[in-house]
Amino acid sequence: MAEHGAHITTASVADDQPSIFEVVAQDSLMTAVRPALQHVVKVLAESNPTHYGFFWRWFDEIFTLLDLLVQQHYLSRTSASFSENFYGLKRIVMGDTHKSQRLASAGLPKKQLWKSIMVLVLLPYLKLKLEKLVFSLREEDEYSIHPPSSRWKRFYRAFLAAYPFVNMAWEGWFLVQQLRYILGKAQHHSPLLRLAGVRLGRLTVQDIQALEHKPAKASMMQQPARSVSEKMKSALKKAVGGVALSLSTGLSVGVFFLQFLDWWYSSENQETIKSLTALPTPPPPVHLDYNSDSSLLPKMKTVCPLCRKTRVNDTVLATSGYVFCYRCVFHYVRSHQACPITGYPTEVQHLIKLYSPEN
Repeated sequence: MAEHGAHITTASVADDQPSIFEVVAQDSLMTAVRPALQHVVKVLAESNPTHYGFFWRWFDEIFTLLDLLVQQHYLSRTSASFSENFYGLKRIVMGDTHKSQRLASAGLPKKQLWKSIMVLVLLPYLKLKLEKLVFSLREEDEYSIHPPSSRWKRFYRAFLAAYPFVNMAWEGWFLVQQLRYILGKAQHHSPLLRLAGVRLGRLTVQDIQALEHKPAKASMMQQPARSVSEKMKSALKKAVGGVALSLSTGLSVGVFFLQFLDWWYSSENQETIKSLTALPTPPPPVHLDYNSDSSLLPKMKTVCPLCRKTRVNDTVLATSGYVFCYRCVFHYVRSHQACPITGYPTEVQHLIKLYSPEN
């Protein structure tokens, strides 16, 4: 048993293949960043909608743009995404032998770089938009105004019926690939890596040394641009690189704080937080501590406490919660300004009409 466990944790050390725990950890890192940042933007937007409402309305697009800058920065300079570089991993082009492997500091070739950006940035964005579309269609289906036989309604009902099975097949594809990776039958833990034409490997000593010396070497080799267009391109490149570097540095510093925010505001953790921070339930009002045999309350729940007949036009008092006939309670409240049962101060505007499902 110990040998089997060692195989799982040290999967193919000879070819620097990371373990399943490393690749799953780096996958969950960027997954935790989005909801944490989204909550921060939501709090800002609620506190000052005029200044920060724009960021909340266009959060998905802004986050995708920032994610694009960060991932392009890391893929072109470290041959890895942000989360992969954080865990000491790199992307290796499929077909490269151990001797012909590029150093991580050389970055990915353009073909694999743009494929990686597609699966890292664009595909999650499209999947998120699809999930929001499904959610909105389900709400529309519940409160639909389309005729039952309309072609559009039949189409999106078929789409809603098929989506869970398509999503299950998608998630099952990833699960099967991870099981094959654990058993040593696959080089990729995710089908998306295969689509990008790369696999994951650990950074070598040569990679780490090259990454440490790359900034100093780049500053020594930098030459002044001659033409105006070259100067503009150089300035734009520096600006984009500076933004990407600032974002990546901020993420590196705040990644644990963002993961804590994601855990703190997760739906699974909310019940625990409420149980720890909720105030005790207050005792019922003294007025409601009535005897069940009180003459004020009828035995039958469908009888009005005032006229002692079956209620007509059920109306509840918002101040006490008791239900009466509308005519009875209207005249009583207008004359006494109080609830007939509890004596709570009550006005006519506290009367609320109740509607049965039949109505």
